[in-house]
Amino acid sequence: MASSDHENDLEKNAKPDEAELFKARVGDENAEAEAEAAGADTEMTSELAAALEEVAKYRDLALRAEAEMENVRRRATRDVEHAHKYGLEKLIQNLLPVIDSLEKGVESARQVNADDGATKAIVEGMSLCLKMLGDVMAKEGLSIVDPSGEPFDPNLHQAMSIVENPDMEPNSVVAVMQKGYTLNERLVRPAMVMVSKAPAGEAGSVDETV
Repeated sequence: MASSDHENDLEKNAKPDEAELFKARVGDENAEAEAEAAGADTEMTSELAAALEEVAKYRDLALRAEAEMENVRRRATRDVEHAHKYGLEKLIQNLLPVIDSLEKGVESARQVNADDGATKAIVEGMSLCLKMLGDVMAKEGLSIVDPSGEPFDPNLHQAMSIVENPDMEPNSVVAVMQKGYTLNERLVRPAMVMVSKAPAGEAGSVDETV
């Protein structure tokens, strides 16, 4: 109030031209103050916008890092699962010829008319070993693919030859030349098979390219 009264007194006592100069000077000072305030607001707005942009950038980086870590965890979990399920695949592939040989040995021994007890004991021993080995493999997830009489499946079977057979549906497995195997539902070795086709001249003959 005292300052305002003082300004009013100065206006009253001042000459007309001095009063105008005083008002102009006061107006200039107010304009400068307003300009400074406006400049400060603009600077603060710019700084706030820059800060928000920086926050958004780091938030995006954090989300990307979190997503990448989740992908790494998923890949690690999948790799561990595959290691548990298929870690024995190489060993099993190496053992399959041994199983084949045991099966052929037992089959051949049974076809021989051997009445002596020693031969029978050998055959029984080989059969028992083969069964025990098969049980161990089954516990590890190994399954036999023995598709005799079933429709040919190129995902599990490998056609070694195609033969005419009027007694079977075309594109069926006539005989299994070698058993196939899967490990936890993944093919380790396809079954080697003979596939039927309709006799020549009959409809529905199987494609020779099976």
